[in-house]
Amino acid sequence: MTRTALVVRGGWEGHHPVEATDLFLPFLKDNGFDVRVEASNEIYADAEFMAGVDLVVQSVTMSEISREAFAGLRAAVETGTGLAGWHGGIADSYRNTSDYLLLVGGQFATHPGKEPSQRPGDETDNYLPYTVELTDLGRGHEIMAGIEDFELETEQYWVLHDDLIDVLATTTHPTQPYHPWHRPIVSPAVWTRLWGSGRVFVCTPGHSVDVLEDPNVRTIVERGMLWAARA
Repeated sequence: MTRTALVVRGGWEGHHPVEATDLFLPFLKDNGFDVRVEASNEIYADAEFMAGVDLVVQSVTMSEISREAFAGLRAAVETGTGLAGWHGGIADSYRNTSDYLLLVGGQFATHPGKEPSQRPGDETDNYLPYTVELTDLGRGHEIMAGIEDFELETEQYWVLHDDLIDVLATTTHPTQPYHPWHRPIVSPAVWTRLWGSGRVFVCTPGHSVDVLEDPNVRTIVERGMLWAARA
């Protein structure tokens, strides 16, 4: 039976929403999804169409969402549509819509940078080596099966979150003399969330296509999309 996946992409171009989502379109099609791609989140306001969507893959960093569009997205998730994404495309979307932050369960706050004298003045200012560490819950979850703790050098998201998310992996922000915090901060790096009859999946690594092509990250995102999709 064919299922429907809606890919919504746009917002800040620094996260390469077109190239990043194009990376996963063949995977979705190979797994039996009829894929529709939209450059505007106003598609969420189309209740008739959204009722038949089994999975939303969103890559829209920052930007805004209308009241009608958000209501349509929330209603779809509550009735069983899955919502999945990575990095700022899902965890840094629609900052002015607090109900969206509630739906997703975690919000980008910052990505700590290198020591100031080591910053060349481009996006690599915020590229740091860090470890993605699986939680006990993650080690037993189908999304993370067979994956061990792994290293990345890219943006490391500091995420504000609540206790309704199920954290499958974390990352730790250490203390540094050039940062103002005074003890290490643990942030979720991969999480799931149940909302009504729907499932939400978030992976915070994914700043650029090369990060998404990392075998661990790509596997997690692909499995996360399948997990989130309506059964």
